Amino acid sequence: QVQLVESGGGLVQAGGSLRLSCAASGIIFSINAMGWYRQAPGKQRELVATITSVGSTNYADSVKGRFTISRDNAKNTAYLQMNSLKPEDTAVYYCNALKYVQFGSWGQGTQVTVSS
Repeated sequence: QVQLVESGGGLVQAGGSLRLSCAASGIIFSINAMGWYRQAPGKQRELVATITSVGSTNYADSVKGRFTISRDNAKNTAYLQMNSLKPEDTAVYYCNALKYVQFGSWGQGTQVTVSS
């Protein structure tokens, strides 16, 4: 069973930056594609960015050019560097291994709040 611990969120002004971390265990991290998701109040969880086992990345249009996903397989950790943050980026951010999303097991998430 995958276990995920997200960290790095906080309160930041618009235009600021944050770096989120996701420590994963219970899986062979290096062979799993990982994704960052977010859920704003009253909205459904949405996929923000993905990274394959070999480092290919993909982004939602809303964050393209501002967010960067990366991974360190030696540390079983995925990262999300968020720059030029906007108030609409305010949400709880989660990570998961893409093929484990179907099982509905999520970490506690990390809150990101962007003030205008």
